[in-house]
Amino acid sequence: MNPADAVKTLARERGAVILAHNYQRPEVQDVADFIGDSLELSRKAAAVEGRTIVFCGVLFMAETAAVLAPDKTVLLPDEGAGCPMSDMLPAEDLVEWKKQYPGRPVVLYVNTSAAAKAECDICCTSANADRVINSLPDPEVLFGPDKNLAAWTQRHSAKKIIPWDGYCHVHQGIRAKDIRASRDRHPGAVVWAHPECRPEVLDLADRVLSTGGMVREAVGNTAADVIIATECGMIHRLAKDHPSTSFHPVKDMAVCPNMKKITLPKIVAALEAMAPKVTVPEGIAARARRAIERMIRL
Repeated sequence: MNPADAVKTLARERGAVILAHNYQRPEVQDVADFIGDSLELSRKAAAVEGRTIVFCGVLFMAETAAVLAPDKTVLLPDEGAGCPMSDMLPAEDLVEWKKQYPGRPVVLYVNTSAAAKAECDICCTSANADRVINSLPDPEVLFGPDKNLAAWTQRHSAKKIIPWDGYCHVHQGIRAKDIRASRDRHPGAVVWAHPECRPEVLDLADRVLSTGGMVREAVGNTAADVIIATECGMIHRLAKDHPSTSFHPVKDMAVCPNMKKITLPKIVAALEAMAPKVTVPEGIAARARRAIERMIRL
């Protein structure tokens, strides 16, 4: 039995639902029951009927699923699949940062650990950061961990946003020269860039979109060529759903090694062993859940 068939067979036997992030390997996306961004998948995790969730993404995503679906078993096929940006703002550092700015509310990107989320007031995604921040009555807001998303959001808010000095190494590695070189390779192409990119990259983009936003934008897109300034895994889903459009990565090296750690054999092994399991202590989970649900209510 090939690995894809083995995954599907074991998933049926275990009553498991397979969730895959847009940045996962193509073959992992192809066996998934649902594909999406981190928040879409976490909300799906809370709603699915299966008793087991196989989260094909990175640790903070699996933690968020465990927080929102405490009655389900959440498996992360490679427990080493972490997120460097999430690691840039550990909970203990956030506690100390808050002491430096007493009274300011804390908005955390969902790309953070459950322990960090437990220390914030509300979470946000790359798609709703401006809406979340503008919903708060306070004139100054702490925002972490992504300084680039903070800078993009600052353009759409009159509030003072005080950013943490964190970033996604993949998006930080995309430079303005990469946009120009890609436009030279694909004359007439439009550029869609993720808001985790540097400000100078976003200045050159035709559209600034979250991964979920790119999926929605593609539905009404009329351009023959689209340059995607985000992690290369995004190309597979867009090309599969819209074969008449040519989607081009802004650079071939825009790859997250941690996202690529999940493989079909590892999913098979996880379903066979029902491990590694991702759990969040209830005290932390309850506080993190409040911050996430506050965002969802918006």
